[in-house]
Amino acid sequence: MRRLAAVLSLAALTACGALPGAPPDGDAAAPAGPARPEYLGVETALLDDDLVRFRVAMRGARGVADLDRYARCAAARYALIRGYGFARHVRTLTEESAGIWRADAVYTVSPALPPGLRTIDAEVVAAECGQSGVPSV
Repeated sequence: MRRLAAVLSLAALTACGALPGAPPDGDAAAPAGPARPEYLGVETALLDDDLVRFRVAMRGARGVADLDRYARCAAARYALIRGYGFARHVRTLTEESAGIWRADAVYTVSPALPPGLRTIDAEVVAAECGQSGVPSV
């Protein structure tokens, strides 16, 4: 219980502030751009027992890959907070306006590895996000 409280506290702090991010690891699809993106927050909405929507926004993204990474980090942390070990990407809609990138991403979360190609191990992804400075829920 104490660990969950610590995770929730840390999550609240990281979601509130703008933290610098590192370039995506091996992601050739992200064009060159600012070295310090500004993460503008994550909104989560539970759509069903295992279906969650994440709305993320950031300034200084080098492309859709940075935005997808931010949403993926949010999904991984959310799955861990809920006591699940895995998530599966369902869909992401993105837009950019006046230098602010936004994504509306939907993931399923589950205790066991779900079927599909775009699955994530929440613990591994959350650790990678923490090491690279990408905030989460």
